[in-house]
Amino acid sequence: MAPDPWFSTYDSTCQIAQEIAEKIQQRNQYERKGEKAPKLTVTIRALLQNLKEKIALLKDLLLRAVSTHQITQLEGDRRQNLLDDLVTRERLLLASFKNEGAEPDLIRSSLMSEEAKRGAPNPWLFEEPEETRGLGFDEIRQQQQKIIQEQDAGLDALSSIISRQKQMGQEIGNELDEQNEIIDDLANLVENTDEKLRNETRRVNMVDRKSASCGSYEQSQADDQILSRTVVEI
Repeated sequence: MAPDPWFSTYDSTCQIAQEIAEKIQQRNQYERKGEKAPKLTVTIRALLQNLKEKIALLKDLLLRAVSTHQITQLEGDRRQNLLDDLVTRERLLLASFKNEGAEPDLIRSSLMSEEAKRGAPNPWLFEEPEETRGLGFDEIRQQQQKIIQEQDAGLDALSSIISRQKQMGQEIGNELDEQNEIIDDLANLVENTDEKLRNETRRVNMVDRKSASCGSYEQSQADDQILSRTVVEI
């Protein structure tokens, strides 16, 4: 399995930091003797610039690995702690170079952690979860990709459910529109029927009035005839 580029860069960065501490100590020894070491100063300045660039590269590699899920969140936190420690060492070395900080031998000793001195286990294996314990980088990445694929499948299923619900909502909306049209047609039909019924009622009332008027006229004519016959007889 190919080495992780982040760890390779981290190791080389630590070596640069240690080299800077050693050269600062050499320069200070010259200065205590009243001697100047311009070449060492130039070399230290170049190494400090290289250290700064290496730390920037480590930040970029870590950000890329976390954002693309190449490593777990726990692994990302561990690397960030190592990176923070390097940044602190860089500040200490810069302060020592400017004769503003601790002696470089103290800084150099800080490059070796207390865990390493006591023979403590690799910090990257500390609190390793059961599902990733004993797995290599590629295996952990495959596990992460599998988790991402399962999440994608779940999102696809959720998207399908939402699409079906949306389609059902549209169908219900269309059906409601059709029902509203039917109700409007029925309302128009009832209104037309009611108008026709009112017209027929008016016609019936008019016929009744005409019939009653004709009946009264005929009855009046009959009464007149009876009265005429009675007068003649008398």
